[in-house]
Amino acid sequence: MKAVSVANIKKELQHLSQDELIELCLRLSKFKKENKELLTYLLFEAHDESGYIEAVKQEIDTQFETINTNSYFYIKKSVRKILRLIKKYARYSLKKETEVELLLFFCQKLKSFSPSIKHNVTLTNIYERQIGTIKKIVGTLHEDLQYDYHLELEYLNN
Repeated sequence: MKAVSVANIKKELQHLSQDELIELCLRLSKFKKENKELLTYLLFEAHDESGYIEAVKQEIDTQFETINTNSYFYIKKSVRKILRLIKKYARYSLKKETEVELLLFFCQKLKSFSPSIKHNVTLTNIYERQIGTIKKIVGTLHEDLQYDYHLELEYLNN
């Protein structure tokens, strides 16, 4: 079965009643964990973006605390997993400010991580790539936000 375009789906959804839409959403939430997480964000957390950011930061903290530091191999795997998690949560929000906040927090945690990431090329590259991503996103934001985020970026570069 080939999936139809989003435009066609939108047209078809406009012809459904409210009860049918609710049933579709509930059915959709049963198939994939990400669908359920997105619905949870949209229904319960979208109205309080700062609370959402704090909850994600706490989860990131927890993930960093559970990293196996016996080998850089395990550290790299865990850091990539945390980064995938951040990207997923940022995708739910669709707000560039949220993505920047989460990536800045990730970079701060990574910079202060022990053992130091400076002893591993891959981890240093991940860190530098995220700094580059933050700079690119910040360039698209309002001037006042750009200034605030540039101050945080300068702190990370020192």
